[in-house]
Amino acid sequence: MRPSGRAPDQMRAVTIERNVAMKAEGSCLVVFGNTKVLCTASVETSLPGWLRGKGQGWVTAEYGMLPRATGTRTRREATAGKQSGRTQEIQRLIGRSLRAVVDLVALGEAQITLDCDVLEADGGTRTAAITGAYIALADAIAWMEARKLTKGKVLKDSVAAISCGIYRGAPVLDLDYLEDVEAETDANFVMTGSGKFVEIQGTAEGAPFDRAELDALMSLAGKGIAELSVIQQAALDA
Repeated sequence: MRPSGRAPDQMRAVTIERNVAMKAEGSCLVVFGNTKVLCTASVETSLPGWLRGKGQGWVTAEYGMLPRATGTRTRREATAGKQSGRTQEIQRLIGRSLRAVVDLVALGEAQITLDCDVLEADGGTRTAAITGAYIALADAIAWMEARKLTKGKVLKDSVAAISCGIYRGAPVLDLDYLEDVEAETDANFVMTGSGKFVEIQGTAEGAPFDRAELDALMSLAGKGIAELSVIQQAALDA
């Protein structure tokens, strides 16, 4: 039995609320159960020096957790004077995931920065951030298109992410914190709406996992991403 009482293939309740930051070109609040992430997209005309004059744009991301997103206060990384390795790894993952579905040439010479700020953490913050960041990105691109700032169709597909794991010997979908800390295997899957893989991160926290277990996790991930894609599209159509 999972702590939440969910079935092995059942996700937490997922909601996406758009346009929550009035000054950003795109924004949303994404909620996976008790995990809440604010995602904002900012369109900038300046590009990194190594991209100037190359006739393409860039999509990047920054990630952070508010001090009381966790059970005890976490010191702000700005106070420490540097980002943790975990923060750097997650924001690079978010950026890679979004660029996988963007035609950077069609974007034009502009940069879109996605800021993903965790308000409440209960497992799956990186997967929720990727899922919500896509919505903020889509709205920012729509904002650019309305002003004729792009050079064609920018988005090639949608992208979302979900966690899976082996919990007490059973493959389960969308781990919350209580499951994550006990899981024998923890994996994150980033996939497009058409079902293609962007990135797979998998770690045996206890006993090594076999091919059958990996296949089971991949199957669960495919189901979860399909559900998230429907939720994303419904949010964009609202």
